[in-house]
Amino acid sequence: MQKNIYFASDFHLGIPDHDRSLDREKKLVAWLEMARADAAEIFLMGDLFDFWFEYKTAIPKGYARLLGKLAELTDAGIPVHLFRGNHDMWAFDYLTRELNIQLHRDPEFREFNGHRFYLAHGDGLGPGDHGYKFIKKVFANRFNQWLFRLMHPDFGIRMALFWSRKSRAIALEKEKNDEERNKKLIEARITIHSFEMLNLHPDLEYLVYGHYHFPVATRLNDRATQIVLGDWITHFSYGVFDGKKFELNSW
Repeated sequence: MQKNIYFASDFHLGIPDHDRSLDREKKLVAWLEMARADAAEIFLMGDLFDFWFEYKTAIPKGYARLLGKLAELTDAGIPVHLFRGNHDMWAFDYLTRELNIQLHRDPEFREFNGHRFYLAHGDGLGPGDHGYKFIKKVFANRFNQWLFRLMHPDFGIRMALFWSRKSRAIALEKEKNDEERNKKLIEARITIHSFEMLNLHPDLEYLVYGHYHFPVATRLNDRATQIVLGDWITHFSYGVFDGKKFELNSW
């Protein structure tokens, strides 16, 4: 049987409320069950959760269906990878220890069936966006993570979800009103980064990103294609590589 490599990104589970998040979670679980039939590997390219923080003895409440399905997949021998995005960068060792998920934060190079890939969530790559790049350093600082852990989970998680939902609601309105905005951001940031990577690694064929919530495949030269995977809030899009070609599909 032919084995495929599956890619998807930006699920943001936990927002905008419990019922709508649960509906997306069920769709994600159904997609994972579909992929299970012929998956060689599954790559979740970031922002699986809209907020995730691992305390020493607690994790955010919920997501039982998803976590159970991910455990089924890895127990069946299917490697599952999670690239930590800007919303779930505080995933530490729980998902690896309990579910055997392979965690990544930095971009990585991979080869599938002789084809060279560059994989990244996409946040903070390319020129500009200096405000976020500063905040990213603040959130990645271990001392700041220790300070956050001092707060009781009921307070810390509730506070984080409040601000996360508020910022996501603003972002969704912008995306609904102007999809061209995300296209322009992709061109101004990720595409420039992709050409920089191609100058360093001209053998790359596929450069795969999440983060920008708009599914689009862009031919960069006669060899390389840039893939932005989209999201599971509006587009329910995913990528599949069958060993010869990469396709963007909708679930």
